[in-house]
Amino acid sequence: VWRSRNMNEQMYQSVNEQCCCFNLRKITRAITQFYDRYLEGANIRATQFTLLVELSNSSGKTLTEMAEGLVMDRTTLTRNLKPLSKSGLIVTVPLSDKRSKGYTLTEKGHEVLARGLPLWRNAQQHIVGQLGHDRYNRILSELVAMRNLTHMPRDNNT
Repeated sequence: VWRSRNMNEQMYQSVNEQCCCFNLRKITRAITQFYDRYLEGANIRATQFTLLVELSNSSGKTLTEMAEGLVMDRTTLTRNLKPLSKSGLIVTVPLSDKRSKGYTLTEKGHEVLARGLPLWRNAQQHIVGQLGHDRYNRILSELVAMRNLTHMPRDNNT
């Protein structure tokens, strides 16, 4: 029993070491925490900053448009928008399609985004500086390729 258990533990550990999903999520958490530290001065988290950026050039994006653009499910997105709304950084606006509502930044949201942008730039420069421009661009390219894999047609094995 001990030998079998030890073999399973080794197999499970190798799953964590090799699993694309596990490793990307781990890296994503670490990078998010890194950007959070830089964005503290704007009193905003990295996840909130990306939502404000997503809305920055829109007079009203629907939940569906944002979810698709951010590759998030609508439930998670709704949960993440609530604190922004409560803080007065975003508001809902009527759209031409009365069945939908749009989200847009308030003046306060634009101000927070403007305060966060130089802090984000500092974090970004640190990352790119440590990796080098060429390596950073290769990583981004590889991430895009991995993202595109998720849109491939399913075969009979999935």
